[in-house]
Amino acid sequence: MANCLGLYVESNIIKYAKVSKDHERIKVDSFGIKFYDNLEKAINQIIEETYSYKIPISINLSEEIYNYFDMFSLLSNKDLTRAIKTEFEMYCSDQGYNPNVFETRYVVSKNPEDKEKLKVIHIAANKIELTKKMQVLEKNKLSNIVPVSMSITNLIETKPKENCLIVNIEDNTTVTTIIDENVFNVNVFEDGSQEFLRKINLKENSLAKSYEICKNTTIYTSEGKDLQESEIGYLEDIMPTLYNIVGNVKKIINESVDKISKVYLTGTATLINNLDLYFQEYLSGVDCEILKPYFINPTKDISIQDYVEVNSAISLALSGLGQGIQGINFKKQTFSDKIPDWLKIEITPGKIKQSKLATSGWFTNDLGEKLDKTEINLLRVAVGLLILFVIYSGFSVLLKNQMEKKEQQAQDSIKDTNAQIQLADNDKTKIDSRTNDYTEMIQNLQDLNDRITDASKTRDAIPNLLDSIMFIIPENVQITSIENTTGTHIVIEAQSNKYEQLGMFKAKLDTGMYLTNVISTSGQQENNVIKVKIEGDLP
Repeated sequence: MANCLGLYVESNIIKYAKVSKDHERIKVDSFGIKFYDNLEKAINQIIEETYSYKIPISINLSEEIYNYFDMFSLLSNKDLTRAIKTEFEMYCSDQGYNPNVFETRYVVSKNPEDKEKLKVIHIAANKIELTKKMQVLEKNKLSNIVPVSMSITNLIETKPKENCLIVNIEDNTTVTTIIDENVFNVNVFEDGSQEFLRKINLKENSLAKSYEICKNTTIYTSEGKDLQESEIGYLEDIMPTLYNIVGNVKKIINESVDKISKVYLTGTATLINNLDLYFQEYLSGVDCEILKPYFINPTKDISIQDYVEVNSAISLALSGLGQGIQGINFKKQTFSDKIPDWLKIEITPGKIKQSKLATSGWFTNDLGEKLDKTEINLLRVAVGLLILFVIYSGFSVLLKNQMEKKEQQAQDSIKDTNAQIQLADNDKTKIDSRTNDYTEMIQNLQDLNDRITDASKTRDAIPNLLDSIMFIIPENVQITSIENTTGTHIVIEAQSNKYEQLGMFKAKLDTGMYLTNVISTSGQQENNVIKVKIEGDLP
């Protein structure tokens, strides 16, 4: 059974959920929230309370940057990666950023508005911030760092042709747009729970109490009762933020080319009663509901609302278990991460004891309990692997000694051979001294012949190339210069008001039919005109 601890960390609050998966059965073993002043200390307390010392940990990305690029669907994977990298470098140039300070990932989906193009959601995170997250958990088994805007989709089962929004109102608000089972867009808004919790905290001077106040607050719709003065107090702190959020969500729905049929609400704001009714009142024609994990069945002791409170943490744990969108993990996998836990041997000084196998007749674990059959088999496998490792090491040493002996024999043979070669070289030098004049004459003739051949080959290179490529030049691309610099090397300067047109022109040249070894500059934009230099060799 696989396990993962999901940690959603925001300002002064950690939401956590330990999730296990056995085939298709998913279970939330433990969950909760913790307020903190010292992040590392709070995480260690959560690990201790959930007994998650050796299980993978999945944590949320923070302050990530989203960009969107349209790419041609006919590009190869290699060219697509290059084009995305170039687009991001151009974005960094425009913003005055250094692209080397970012770690990047991207998600590709079909573009419903243009079947010939792909929609690329590009995610960038500051490497310094990533390092800080990894340092906090360097003593634990951190396996995943993923954006919660992507992981939150793990909690719903989408249907073909169903379009929906997931509105996650945490410190900030992320709105994930799903079109036909694909993540199509992510919007991030500064309005979020951090804003109204801060306002309430100024009155109560306790973040935990402010959190509980949200749980006991009810939003009354336009058809609700007349509010008492005591009921208005905290709503005055909460409603302006929710009003801005619902306005942004309504704008996204209205601007969507595809009809949005459902809005899922999740995050800290779902603590507030009737939040879904409030959204439903403003978003007429769209079903609004609180996001409930599809695999959760409430019990007598735990209500569904308790799970909803930590939806972000559950979704991160599911990402750590391999569910959902792949390729967005910002934690680089080390060799140690890829080794199964049961193959790792941990030795703790002062705890080596005589095995109870010799004294009691059975295996016991480090808690003094009798091992079951599975644990005994795993122990036998581990011992077997250790024995194989020792045997392999012995054969390796023996083989190394034999190789060193053979290498010494080879060196002696090489030494004798070199001595004979030296004698032959002396004879050859005498002969070569008599043929220098002939060699020089032959070389001169060869050089003259090469120059004549090169001149004949490249004389009509540019006219012939122009005749070949005149039918593949895109409509919006203009060639401003073409030059045969050296030998068969061609330099083309081109410009266009659309970068993708230049990219398509470069891709068509790079087929081997017109040019080989094609490279291009990243492009310079001036007065809405993008100029690039394309270089290559005639085939």
